[in-house]
Amino acid sequence: MRGRFPLFWLALHRRRRMLAMLAAGMVVFEALMVLVIRAVPPVQMFAGGGHAAPDALKAFSGSTGDVSIASYAGLLGAGLVHPFWIAMQLTAIGSLTSAAVAADIESGTVELLMVRPVSRLRLLGERAAAVFVASLALNTAAVLAVAGGVALSPDLHHAVALRGVFAAGLMGLAFTACLTGPALAVSAAGRRKAQVIGATITVGAVGFAVNFIAMAWHPAAALRYLSPFHYYTPGDALAHGTITWGSFAVLLAVGAAGLGAAVPLLLRRDLAP
Repeated sequence: MRGRFPLFWLALHRRRRMLAMLAAGMVVFEALMVLVIRAVPPVQMFAGGGHAAPDALKAFSGSTGDVSIASYAGLLGAGLVHPFWIAMQLTAIGSLTSAAVAADIESGTVELLMVRPVSRLRLLGERAAAVFVASLALNTAAVLAVAGGVALSPDLHHAVALRGVFAAGLMGLAFTACLTGPALAVSAAGRRKAQVIGATITVGAVGFAVNFIAMAWHPAAALRYLSPFHYYTPGDALAHGTITWGSFAVLLAVGAAGLGAAVPLLLRRDLAP
């Protein structure tokens, strides 16, 4: 199998330590989130003095507005849209997508790959598959940590069904696919790793900021449709036990569009450094 897909396995092998550390970090972080939620009920955490949680905080619960962060589903959802969770995902996506094409052009090793010969489509396909496998591993680590905490806590299990945890995990995969597609397109067209990493971080950070502003400030509400975080709603999935299929489809469509754009960009470009 490794002889048939050498570029796929090489991409994962070179970053095996980074991916192992990221997966371990996901497990530890989500486990800590569950422990905090079990120790301090959401109502006590956000309703001090008799005041409800501000509506602006709904952006941090991974919800379009139906789920308050002052709930078990909202707090668990916050663990799946937390800046730490986002940083973990962006690190894996940025590292692997920048290595898909741009890194080899920057270092001059792409010519050695083409000599084998390896088609451009195979180069893109195998390395795109490596990104998706890495994202699957990170999302699986996070989901299993949350699912274990929910299953072991009667209060959490009563408020959040396990099917909701796995639905939130599938939404996470769609979200990472949404970021991966455009990042691969940048890698296919770019000549520097920094270009790809910068674009990936920008989409993640700016997307979160836009969604927060749109939810906190009514005149900017329409901007929420421009952010992937409007469609990535783990809090809703946790609360309702199901995927929001429309949002799920939008995330996958953006990822597919980015991957589709990467193909002609790579086929038509000059691979010389």
